Amino acid sequence: MTLAPTRRVPPGPPARKAPGLLWKLVRDRLGLMSSAAAYGDAVRIAIGPKVLYFFNHPDHAKYVLADNPTNYHKGVGLAQAKRALGDGLLTSEGDLWRKQRKVIQPVFQAKRIAQQAGIVAEEAAGLVARLRAHAGGEPVDVVREMTGLTLGVLGRTLLDADLGGFREIGPSFEAMQDQAMFEMVSMSMVPMWVPLPHQLRFRRARRELQRIVDELVRRRGDRPAADDALSRLIDSTSREGDPKVGRQRMRDEMITLLLAGHETTASTLSWTFYLADRHPEVWERLHAEATEVLGDRLPTYEDLHRLRYTAMVVEEVIRLYPPVWMLSRLAQEPDVVGGYDIPAGSDVLICPYTLHRHPAFWDQPERFDPERFDHARAVDRPRYAYIPFGAGPRFCVGNNLGMLEATFVVAMVARELRLTKVPGYAVVPEPMLSLRVRGGLPMSISAR
Repeated sequence: MTLAPTRRVPPGPPARKAPGLLWKLVRDRLGLMSSAAAYGDAVRIAIGPKVLYFFNHPDHAKYVLADNPTNYHKGVGLAQAKRALGDGLLTSEGDLWRKQRKVIQPVFQAKRIAQQAGIVAEEAAGLVARLRAHAGGEPVDVVREMTGLTLGVLGRTLLDADLGGFREIGPSFEAMQDQAMFEMVSMSMVPMWVPLPHQLRFRRARRELQRIVDELVRRRGDRPAADDALSRLIDSTSREGDPKVGRQRMRDEMITLLLAGHETTASTLSWTFYLADRHPEVWERLHAEATEVLGDRLPTYEDLHRLRYTAMVVEEVIRLYPPVWMLSRLAQEPDVVGGYDIPAGSDVLICPYTLHRHPAFWDQPERFDPERFDHARAVDRPRYAYIPFGAGPRFCVGNNLGMLEATFVVAMVARELRLTKVPGYAVVPEPMLSLRVRGGLPMSISAR
């Protein structure tokens, strides 16, 4: 008699811990992932009827995200967030996603990004001037300032539009993210029509964002087609046979672009100024490099490779606080990952937040050390031990613009100002669609 092979199941928390895990899923998602990492590089987490397969090794990330991506569609979190965000580039799959990516990809080509460097520098100079006006005065909320900056950059570089008059964008996206997280923890079991306060707030936010998109399209009017994202999306969606379908596609695409195009970089900049303040020697090196490289002028694209220490600081920030902190996937067919069987329909999690802290690949992983991104120290590190922008076909399309923006802003602020956290204020990470600072970041401004 031939015995059936034993199915290999990853280790994980025992069933009796399920109530505590559910609480962590709702209240402490980073804690849940960190606890899972303590069990090993492959972990099975059962929370009621939901079973999550957590993988925390560069080889696992490479296989799921890059080697076999067609078997892994967007999973828990983003799949549920589709009810909030619609079918934009972030949540779509298959042919629709490939079509959307083809439309938007040219906007992020290196040559075009280089041409936008002057705009980024101008917006950064405006930020420095606004912050300088508060020097010696009341603290400012750095998160709010960075959000305003990144929306300004997004509007001018990607949409050829001024977003300054749309103050509702920030609060509306907060409501969208709240709803997306509720969709995740409730597994989309609560109908959207139930008049819960956050669902009412979400519906108002969605209507407001749709109004903003419609207004941006109206303002574009009959202007000649250009190579910006708004023009390309107008052209693409106008070809839909059903105008109603085209209008909804435009709204979904634009809402996704507005969210992804500003939220991640604003979070990265907020964390950068927080960590630089905690390490004064880092702030002094940033100031010295910016002064040496830039003098008193605005940066140009050619300065990007010369601001090497500044870039290393940003790279270390997004190691510790990756803007895309979780990559969730849904297995379409049975598979084997790291020697463990993955049934079809399983939720598979790759977590950059924990992967970037794996002690086998990062010396003193909790320590803020920009020097670890010196080329000599990074040469032997596995490629997929560091995935702040994801990996594989769904690698973040805006990574180059985001790094350019963050590097320029940090250099220009550090050259002229010093930002200091308000004493006693607790800085807490909030893992939503991006890993942001919960409740803002009040900091005092002093001029050099």
